[in-house]
Amino acid sequence: MSKLYSPESAASGVEQVLRVLEGRWKLIILFHLFDGKVQRYSDFQKLIPEISQKMLAQQLRQLEADGIVSRMVYPQVPPKVEYRLTDWGKELCPALDAMLKWAEKREA
Repeated sequence: MSKLYSPESAASGVEQVLRVLEGRWKLIILFHLFDGKVQRYSDFQKLIPEISQKMLAQQLRQLEADGIVSRMVYPQVPPKVEYRLTDWGKELCPALDAMLKWAEKREA
């Protein structure tokens, strides 16, 4: 059953979503994890060379804390850490695809 929204509750809900996704790099990180991709920290550094190590770590920690990304640490030396979307994070894919299609309409 879908929740009914008033203008105020809808605005509040969107504001909460934007707080979770705010940050210059979070959406770029998410797009690199779509289609079930698994990325290591070093992969992100290669895929997004403009991001600092500190900012990458911070953005990944926030996405993990919000339940969008899962982090798997393998007990080996050197440590191997992999990131993937959680099931809840995967549900973002259609919404972000819709945003891309919406943006394309402006360009046309």
